[in-house]
Amino acid sequence: MVLTDRQSKILKLIVEHYIKLAKPVSSNLICKKLKCSSATVRSEMATLEEKKLLEKTHTSSGRIPSEEGYRYYVDNLMELKKMNAEDMLKLQIIFKNQQMVLSDCINKSLQVISDMTSYATVVLGSSSHENLLKKIEVVPLNEDSLIVIVVTDKGHVEHKNITLEGINIKDISKTVSLINNLIVGTPIDEVSSKLEYEVKPIIGKYVDQHEQIYNAFYNVFSEFSEPDINIVGKNKFLSQPEFSSIDKIKDLFNKLDDKEVVNDIKADDDNNINIYIGSENNIDEDVTVIKTKFKTPTEEGTLAIIGPKRMEYDRVVSMLEYLKENIER
Repeated sequence: MVLTDRQSKILKLIVEHYIKLAKPVSSNLICKKLKCSSATVRSEMATLEEKKLLEKTHTSSGRIPSEEGYRYYVDNLMELKKMNAEDMLKLQIIFKNQQMVLSDCINKSLQVISDMTSYATVVLGSSSHENLLKKIEVVPLNEDSLIVIVVTDKGHVEHKNITLEGINIKDISKTVSLINNLIVGTPIDEVSSKLEYEVKPIIGKYVDQHEQIYNAFYNVFSEFSEPDINIVGKNKFLSQPEFSSIDKIKDLFNKLDDKEVVNDIKADDDNNINIYIGSENNIDEDVTVIKTKFKTPTEEGTLAIIGPKRMEYDRVVSMLEYLKENIER
């Protein structure tokens, strides 16, 4: 679809004005901005409506962008905003804090971005299918409890406290040796089924109290293979006029609480910043999801910002680029 220069200017003005104020845009406002007659502007707005880039609301004579209008704006008209100094400083302070590990930096940054934009932010850890088991270790804490440490080939380390009453430490060591001998190199999300079919049938031959020990290790791996998801600022949707209906917000919150729906955000393989507007995403036709992948020697995952379709696209894309750059640095 090709627009004239004037149509492009009108569409850009309407999108950016509506993003800011959430109010339909009248032809009078466009006339003032572009200094042309109201008849010309009304005619051009009617053409943009025919092209399905604008919509009329029932409550006003003004126009608002349609989903296709936002898409055209993002693909052809949007100019990226430079991050302002204040926003940049808030994020720089986090990444310069030597005391924080990377995952804490990412989570703190997403909290700050959520506060700055009033949108929800999400980080999804690297897929447990892409992490292979390198080894497990146990550290006894006292007679009944110990820490299980799971290390992956990508250097990712997880630990979990477990309680095993009246179990001989030798039996635990034998179980750890069995697991390390039989299932090292297995994707983390397949370890539970390998334990079930390869370790369980033979553990009884070597380990006395095998049932309690087996169940404890099985539970540890089941938890580690769950998708690693952190959503910040879900409640920000409550302040967005598009989500003023109780049913609408309940429906959206149910989707954001569904790990499978949220985990689906990271389906893309490419490394770019991708924008999914309305029906293009699997969460809700009234939201936009902007996301990108990050990769460091020890961690990889997906960052996403979720807001109404009336989102500050130019600002959010700049923030995500800045965040990705700092994480990978």
